[in-house]
Amino acid sequence: MINVIGLGYIGLPTALMMAKSGNEVVGTDYNKGLVDTLNKGQVTFKEEGLPELFADAVKNGIKFTNEYQNTDVYIVSVPTPYDESSKKVDAKYVEAAVKSVLEVCPEDAIIVVESTISPGTIDRHVRPIVEAAGKKVNLVHAPERIIPGNMVYELEHNSRTIGADDKAVGEKVKNIYASFCKGEIVVTDIRTAEMTKVVENTFRDINIAYANELAKICRSDDMDVYEIIRIANKHPRVNILQPGPGVGGHCISVDPWFLVGDYPGLANIILAARKINDSMPEFVLERVNSIMEERGMTDVSKVGLYGLTYKENVDDMRESPTLQMLESMKKHLCGNLVKVYDPYITEDVVPGQYHDLDKFLADIDFVVLLVGHDEIKENMDKLKGKVILDTRKICDLEGTYRL
Repeated sequence: MINVIGLGYIGLPTALMMAKSGNEVVGTDYNKGLVDTLNKGQVTFKEEGLPELFADAVKNGIKFTNEYQNTDVYIVSVPTPYDESSKKVDAKYVEAAVKSVLEVCPEDAIIVVESTISPGTIDRHVRPIVEAAGKKVNLVHAPERIIPGNMVYELEHNSRTIGADDKAVGEKVKNIYASFCKGEIVVTDIRTAEMTKVVENTFRDINIAYANELAKICRSDDMDVYEIIRIANKHPRVNILQPGPGVGGHCISVDPWFLVGDYPGLANIILAARKINDSMPEFVLERVNSIMEERGMTDVSKVGLYGLTYKENVDDMRESPTLQMLESMKKHLCGNLVKVYDPYITEDVVPGQYHDLDKFLADIDFVVLLVGHDEIKENMDKLKGKVILDTRKICDLEGTYRL
């Protein structure tokens, strides 16, 4: 039996996929309300294919509980934030989960940490806990590699990395993942597995930062960054991304900080990229202000922000650029004045939030497109007559402003 610890954005789909593929699985989470919801047959967040995966897993006998199980394999999939001051990984949730596992697990159990961690986290934070408990267990790191909006497909098709102290243990864990993963599964050492995951997301962050910095440069000298990128990308070895309002989610916006915190003075390009991407919400606000001045607009309450999530067609708001913008606006005493709408966020999470697109648009004159949900792409005609700032390059209406 496999006990999956943590039933959030990564742990839940992983547990469901393992159960669907014939493994005996028990999912554990400290959140009683979350577990109760799952036991009522309801998924806890929106994701394409998740309800169907949930149904298949339930048919195969998956169980959900607040209790840690006595078994031989544990998958730890809990959050790993970073410390705001040091930029180092905050491993408190991993540490707490491992301590709880050690209270119930048998000797020689396998503890697989799926949570994204910085290189050396297992050695610095997990091994001392195991040694203090005086129990012999096998530690493994198998970092997740999926993205909200395409989780179910990527769980099956993306390659995986298994880092283990003992190759035989690594192969055993590989066989568990091979029950559902059709991609290549590489077995290596723990520290390499830790580094590989962080490096992957850092690579993406740096590439996004280049596009965002180009947007700032081109804006400063009245050049069209989108046309420049389009032409430059005709070069066979150039593939510049599109600029955007910032970087959100719990991977790209967080993982590079682990390297900055652990390797100060060495992670210079990484630090610069993080600063560029973190500055984009403020850059968007500057664009909003300049457009309002150009159009002679003074009423901030007539400005609407479309999108609260960090990417299109998901309900994940973690590190959302929109939330960062709203936080910044509070400093200027106008954060509660703008209107906000997102079709995927059904609960009230910020002031001025709407739950109907037509009502939202009826009350604003200036719409800032921050997320490219399919809903707005299919309803662009409703924006006619509005002042539009499109940060995602999804609107072709005449007169649309861009970054």
